[in-house]
Amino acid sequence: MAELPVPELPPTLSRCSGRFTISTLLGMEEGGRGPYAPAEGAGCDGTHLSGSTLCTRTFGYNTVDVVPAYEHYANSNGVGDGRRGRPSLADLHSILKPDTGHLRPPLSEPQRSNGVPEAGPEEAPEEPGRAPTPEPVRFGWVKGVMIRCMLNIWGVILYLRLPWITAQAGIALTWLIILMSVTVTTITGLSISAISTNGKVKSGGTYFLISRSLGPELGGSIGLIFAFANAVAVAMHTVGFAETVRDLLQEHNSLIVDPTNDIRIIGVVTVTVLLGISLAGMEWEAKAQILFFLVILVSFINYLVGTVIPATAEKQAKGFFSYRAEIFAQNFVPNWRGPEGSFFGLFSIFFPSATGILAGANISGDLKDPAVAIPKGTLMAIFWTTMSYLVLSATIGACVVRDASGSLNDSVAVGSPGCEGLACGFGWNFTACAQRQSCRYGLSNYYQSMSMVSGFGPLITAGIFGATLSSALACLVSAPKVFQCLCRDQLYPLIGFFGKGYGRNSEPIRGYMLTYVIAVGFILIAELNAIAPIISNFFLCSYALINFSCFHASITNSPGWRPSFRYYSKWAALFGAAVSVVIMFLLTWWAALIAFGIVIFLLGYVLYKKPDVNWGSSMQASSYNMALNYSVGLSEVEEHIKNYRPQCLVLTGPPNFRPALVDFVGTFTKNLSLMLCGNVLIGPQKQKMPESRLTADGHIKWLMKRKIKAFYTDVVAEDLRSGVQMLIQAAGLGKMRPNILALGYKRNWRTVSPQSLEDYVGILHDAFDFKYGVCLMRMKEGLNVSRVMQAHVNPTFEAAEHPEENGTGSRAAPGTAADPAALAGEQQTSTIFQSEQGKKTIDIYWLFDDGGLTLLIPYLLGRKKRWAKCKIRVFVGGQINRMDEERKAIVSLLSKFRLGFHEVHILPDINQKPRPEHIRRFEDLIAPFRLNDGFKDEATVNEMRQGCPWKISDEEVNKNRAKSLRQVRLNEILLDYSRDAALIAITLPIGRKGRCPSSLYMAWLETLSQDLRPPVILTRGNQENVLTFYCQ
Repeated sequence: MAELPVPELPPTLSRCSGRFTISTLLGMEEGGRGPYAPAEGAGCDGTHLSGSTLCTRTFGYNTVDVVPAYEHYANSNGVGDGRRGRPSLADLHSILKPDTGHLRPPLSEPQRSNGVPEAGPEEAPEEPGRAPTPEPVRFGWVKGVMIRCMLNIWGVILYLRLPWITAQAGIALTWLIILMSVTVTTITGLSISAISTNGKVKSGGTYFLISRSLGPELGGSIGLIFAFANAVAVAMHTVGFAETVRDLLQEHNSLIVDPTNDIRIIGVVTVTVLLGISLAGMEWEAKAQILFFLVILVSFINYLVGTVIPATAEKQAKGFFSYRAEIFAQNFVPNWRGPEGSFFGLFSIFFPSATGILAGANISGDLKDPAVAIPKGTLMAIFWTTMSYLVLSATIGACVVRDASGSLNDSVAVGSPGCEGLACGFGWNFTACAQRQSCRYGLSNYYQSMSMVSGFGPLITAGIFGATLSSALACLVSAPKVFQCLCRDQLYPLIGFFGKGYGRNSEPIRGYMLTYVIAVGFILIAELNAIAPIISNFFLCSYALINFSCFHASITNSPGWRPSFRYYSKWAALFGAAVSVVIMFLLTWWAALIAFGIVIFLLGYVLYKKPDVNWGSSMQASSYNMALNYSVGLSEVEEHIKNYRPQCLVLTGPPNFRPALVDFVGTFTKNLSLMLCGNVLIGPQKQKMPESRLTADGHIKWLMKRKIKAFYTDVVAEDLRSGVQMLIQAAGLGKMRPNILALGYKRNWRTVSPQSLEDYVGILHDAFDFKYGVCLMRMKEGLNVSRVMQAHVNPTFEAAEHPEENGTGSRAAPGTAADPAALAGEQQTSTIFQSEQGKKTIDIYWLFDDGGLTLLIPYLLGRKKRWAKCKIRVFVGGQINRMDEERKAIVSLLSKFRLGFHEVHILPDINQKPRPEHIRRFEDLIAPFRLNDGFKDEATVNEMRQGCPWKISDEEVNKNRAKSLRQVRLNEILLDYSRDAALIAITLPIGRKGRCPSSLYMAWLETLSQDLRPPVILTRGNQENVLTFYCQ
């Protein structure tokens, strides 16, 4: 731990007792308040120890270290986020200075996913002099989740369709249908439980769980359709209630207008009342839900009591005979009738009644402890509703026969002749209507069988009202809550208006009004049979994604996946996801296709927009896993020439300083091979490390904004060459290591310090030593645009302040070590490699066989759209008397390489002597670097050259004269043939290490590429094949 000297303490600051020493650390001259001083009123009684280093309980000595505390981890997003009061590594490791400027504030403002503070009820700061905000209403697991889910699961199907399903499928298969449906919902419930206990859950419900697990792409799409589905579900449940009321009015001949308009009137009035309950606050909404819950419980009890009451003659005529073993036995087996009389037909009808398990999770922001309430409440709701379904199907199947006439005249003596069917044994003859299939009563024909069996029929009607209204109210609350969270995340345009919250619970009033408008719109249609299957599929989409979220988070093995709920299985979750998709198509295949189409469209939009959010999703973990596995697997793959890829280490310096070099390499490596932008920061490590940390993210964002698929890395070194040596040796991972060093041409080699010149040429030698290919780029206007950039920042900046005019970017211009936000936001510089090249030529001067790299790079460039119209010409040296033979040989070789280069030119005059004025220009070029030793012996020359190895001896000039003249002659040829080319690619000449001074070598490169308007690429492979014409 970082110890500090113990200063003398004023008596007022020695406020702690016990064996632990607590003292002020810094800033004693400012009233005892140092950079880590606590807020006013913070004591040292043990409750505030963890939040302050002024009052830190330690092991008997003073330290700026703090003990673990909740505040240090709250609202943490990215790796390494410093949190409330915890000292940074620099504070512990480096010399501590009493400077509060570099320390983080002790309290970090809560951040939303996109960096905008979320004005939620939990996080809203209190203004001084203002009354404290009242505590928001929070619910426990019973009131907030279990009751809410049970009410949403129970619906009209329970009352009106389950008896009919029992008659069709029999008790045994009905139980199988129930258990199959519950299996899916239980697995989903376990997945919800796992996700909701893997960290703090905020408002947003299903959307929040999916988006924070799978990322904004899938989360955003499912959140939008889930909110819309809930809004339309309000209309569905309200219309169900309105139809029941309309039917009652019809029975008493009391219609308001006509059957259709009555549904509209009753529906609009009902949804308006429900909106009023919702706007009154969550507390009133919860009270209404409890009232509906009690009504449904009373209706259940009423039904169960009715099954044991002896049947009256009226009820017997309708098929009810109390509990009879014979009835149970007959109804135990199926009796399929009608077009829907099949197992999966009935399953598709029943399954929607098992849904609704997300009602509790959807109000996650209003729960006291969502991590406890959601798992416990959801699973208990599934258990009790399943029990109610099983009990209901078994009891009504044991009491009521399938067919009954309802006529009191059909009573007969037991054992009467001509009577067929089970009812004959109970004194009733329903044979006639059963044979004609005209019976109006019985389980198979009468939907209101529960009302008939019950002790008091109107209570069942009240139960239907309670089930429909409670479901409508739950959806009316769920839709705005989910939509509010989606709006605050700003994944889609034009919806941010609805994200504002009001009151202590941050109620989405605007969301309520939008949901109300949608619900009223669909109520006015008054016919929801077409939209209902789509809504069911939207809910099933949510189930599938929740299960997939749980599976995906588990399979990625992310250390951040640590749910406290352990009773789940990743394979069960995957099974639940697959079954949910299958059920979607079983219910309504066309609705499933519509749901998938909408999800894919919304997913594509978010993928295109790439919102700036970082939620630590399992997709991020999966990307890492895949990259790691493939990288490790790649190490086992043996290299082959056919799979050769030019993997480039590009010495860009700050990438935004040399955009042309970045664009050139990025063009032929995009979606093909590795590109790594390297930057050498020259200077003391202590001084340059903070700069490296500060700018790295900005350079990466700049590359991403320019759509360059590349990595960025930097090293701190004492000089340029040693830094490049580090990059060459350490860059890459496994088989994904650079094999080409790409850099810019050093235009100012004649004016820079001799050591800088020596380092530059030494870098080329180092690359060859490490078996790298070299790609050197020269442009007439130069590569480094930092001077242009600096002119906007500091008009007094001049060339003398920028010592490195080369492709390595070893030193940034003063004032341009921009912060990440400025780097990413700066205007992008346009280069020739970003524009359409038209019908120009790419001229390749393949002068020496380097393994084929000189051919491969222009070929890859020519495959890109912007260069596709360019004609590629290949120039090779040859003898004038063998031109045809040599041309045919090169054409044959190129055709075997399948490069598509058909225009080949032989240069017979390559060895001619250049023009005298060009020779004189070359001699003038090297004159300042000559030793002028008068052809002395080698020992004398070495002694004269002591300390200046770049000097050229007369002997070296003489020995390399032919090679020097070759470069002069080649430049003449380039000017003759390629003056108007789009790009010139030449084989890079090599100077022998220790025999060719750096100044002479640079003079060759200068002479070879001078006065050329197109970009010149000097390329040299490592003399190993990169092209082959064999297929194995």
